[in-house]
Amino acid sequence: MKIEGLLSEKYIALNLELALKSQVIEKMLSLIADHAGVNDISKLREDVLKREQEMSTGIGKSIALPHAKTDGVTEPVMAFATLRNEMNFDSIDQEPVRLVFLLATPEEMLAEHLKLLGRITKLAGREDFRQSLLLSTSPAAVLELFREWEKDFPQI
Repeated sequence: MKIEGLLSEKYIALNLELALKSQVIEKMLSLIADHAGVNDISKLREDVLKREQEMSTGIGKSIALPHAKTDGVTEPVMAFATLRNEMNFDSIDQEPVRLVFLLATPEEMLAEHLKLLGRITKLAGREDFRQSLLLSTSPAAVLELFREWEKDFPQI
């Protein structure tokens, strides 16, 4: 399972102009609301917000990764967005965020959930990859970046 296999163009939004963390999370949820793997968007929202309250998912290096293990999905679901302006996401490094990944996996897929989180942080931890994402002008270009950068990664 690769990131580019979980994403499609309709789950990618570029240069969002939002002002608040809550707006970003809501937008990310709206991107995947009609995903075949989402069986309960309310439960998914509840679990993502609960996780965010426990500890910010601003993981550093301009990245936010709202996520949840939840009964609101039947398979791994992901969305990605870039923000036009930097946003305070209460990140662990106190730096603002411009890249946002939303990940939701079924409760019983803990190992896959952790592997996907690790893959996202490994890829997005690279400065050149982050810059390429920020400079992307279309969802298709974002998918191509993931395809290219993940080609040497093993399947999860």
